Amino acid sequence: MITIIPVIASLLAMAFVAFLIRDVMKKDPGNARMVEISKAVQEGARAFLKREYTYIGIFVVVIAGLIAMAPAFTDVPLGWKTSVAFIAGAFASALAGYIGMSIATRANSRTTQGALSGGLQGALGVAVSGGAVMGMSVVGLSLFGLCMVYVAFDGEPAIINGYAMGASLVALFARSGGGIFTKGADMGADLVGKVEAGIPEDDPRNPAVIADNVGDNVGDVAGLGSDLLESYVESIIAALAISAIIGLGNNSLQVLPFYIASAGIVASILGVLYVKLTGKSNPQGSLMGGTYVSAILTAVATYFIVDNFGSAFAEDGVSYSKLGPFYATMSGVVSGIIVGFCSEYYTSNKFKPVKKLAEDSKSGPALTVTGGIAIGMASTAIPVIALAIAVMLSFDFAGVYGVAMAALGMLATTGMVVAVDSYGPIADNAGGIAEMAELDPSVREITDNLDSVGNTTAAIGKGFAIGSAALASLALLVAYMKSANVDIADIKSPKVLAGLLIGGMFPFLISSMLFEAVSKAAFKMIEEVRRQFREIPGLMEGKVLPDSAKCVDISTTGAIQGMLVPGALAIVTPPIIGFWLGPDALAGLLVGALITGVMLGIQMANSGGAMDNAKKFIEEGNFGGKGSDTHKATVIGDTVGDPLKDTVGPSINILIKLMAVISLVLAPLFAQ
Repeated sequence: MITIIPVIASLLAMAFVAFLIRDVMKKDPGNARMVEISKAVQEGARAFLKREYTYIGIFVVVIAGLIAMAPAFTDVPLGWKTSVAFIAGAFASALAGYIGMSIATRANSRTTQGALSGGLQGALGVAVSGGAVMGMSVVGLSLFGLCMVYVAFDGEPAIINGYAMGASLVALFARSGGGIFTKGADMGADLVGKVEAGIPEDDPRNPAVIADNVGDNVGDVAGLGSDLLESYVESIIAALAISAIIGLGNNSLQVLPFYIASAGIVASILGVLYVKLTGKSNPQGSLMGGTYVSAILTAVATYFIVDNFGSAFAEDGVSYSKLGPFYATMSGVVSGIIVGFCSEYYTSNKFKPVKKLAEDSKSGPALTVTGGIAIGMASTAIPVIALAIAVMLSFDFAGVYGVAMAALGMLATTGMVVAVDSYGPIADNAGGIAEMAELDPSVREITDNLDSVGNTTAAIGKGFAIGSAALASLALLVAYMKSANVDIADIKSPKVLAGLLIGGMFPFLISSMLFEAVSKAAFKMIEEVRRQFREIPGLMEGKVLPDSAKCVDISTTGAIQGMLVPGALAIVTPPIIGFWLGPDALAGLLVGALITGVMLGIQMANSGGAMDNAKKFIEEGNFGGKGSDTHKATVIGDTVGDPLKDTVGPSINILIKLMAVISLVLAPLFAQ
């Protein structure tokens, strides 16, 4: 039976989550001050997620109701079953984010204490365990939920697609809302604290520091988890949808996505254990090694899965070999590795681009910003070429089904990728706690080392996310066109051309809205931090504590207000174009959004990562070190880069997938 092995694998993932939670919670949380700071972060994160999920819940209920009532107005195959699947996808995404955030906010002080008592290895072990809770929750919950929906509704594609739509909806709101929160707080804390007041990063006198630490968790842990869960689910569902649409529904090819995802879970568990066992002196090498171990094990397992459960098949009159899906999957794996290497090269301070950016910053912040943007733009070339080759090869190996399998290959080790990515915010929080608790500077040096590695691994994770988004969106686009009976979207058609233009514009419009939301939140945060420095007696002398709760509330309000309109636009635009201009134009819209969205996603992630690590390279003592004019220039550059890499870029990656999956779910409404 298709779902037995995936269910076992998903339960194994959740059992590993329980083991990791126990591993984190048994660690020493540190002294009373460290525990107090950690609890403040926990409370702020919980309060934000409660408000955010309340608003998301309203959207989920309204949309689920509309889907359930669809049969009363049309004969399309929607209805209550699709509505249930939609709610299940949304719930799985929200729950994974909440679990990951809850443990990350508890792992922060324990990572600090690990650095204090056990050095680099002690800190890395706790941070990786905390990050792996998020990673394994994503794959375990999402695959288990998908299996349950698949069994309950007999694998009906029109219903299963609703699961992906629910996960995608939550992901966009969680990623954009969390990104607005964290970057509004971060910019306020840095610009007033480090640049204007000249106090260290995460200084306890800075009222925005707690909000900044909360933002690391709600944006880069909970938001990230929802983001990658959506990608993971959609890569599986794209393969299932295409196999059903092109007549492979009764073929053993429907088994492959479930089994490959199961192999990826086991490989990710082994990858996490590899990092925990080897991370002694070279955390980046250990983290990258764990990622490669997971990828290699998944590749080997995929060969045996395809060889034993696959079969030769034909698509649109073209015959493909039994091992075609394996080769297609490997093209996705290889392209993902290439994208990851490029992200590492352009964002790590071990390589020339970031070192040169740091050196150029001696001439002021203008060169930091322009240089960082240039790095991000240059970094799009090789990844896009790699993705283009992967699309052509995967199609040659296994047709449109092969393109979907390439996306799955890139995301099969999502558990490991998310674990590596999520550990960074925990290390960042740990550094903040070390500063606020006034621990020995050597502790902060250890956590800063881990945080710098985290910025690079995060850029690699974002590279995987946008690369898989491109492949998954392309597969969903083809599935939509077949469902809507669109054989060819002719660019000579004025409606298709209009759709292309509108779609190409859309990521820029959403990016603008998110930038503006971050700016508004940051402006209010800056004014509040300045007010407290000015009006609270004894604050700058360290005699009293700041009002951190006020700053958390400012970020929360700004994030909620800033995420609603972009999210709503992403939801309503596909049906508006589909009804107004027709299914051909909607296909054009998806293509336009895919092309510009992929470029923006890669450029923003790598520009932001480069500017952030240029700052850290200076803080290591290069080109004047902390407090120098060069350092101040890179701090300003970092404040520009932060919303690029942590708010806008990741949100655009989700945007193109959400629009594609909404179009697929609603395709019967537009069918010609």
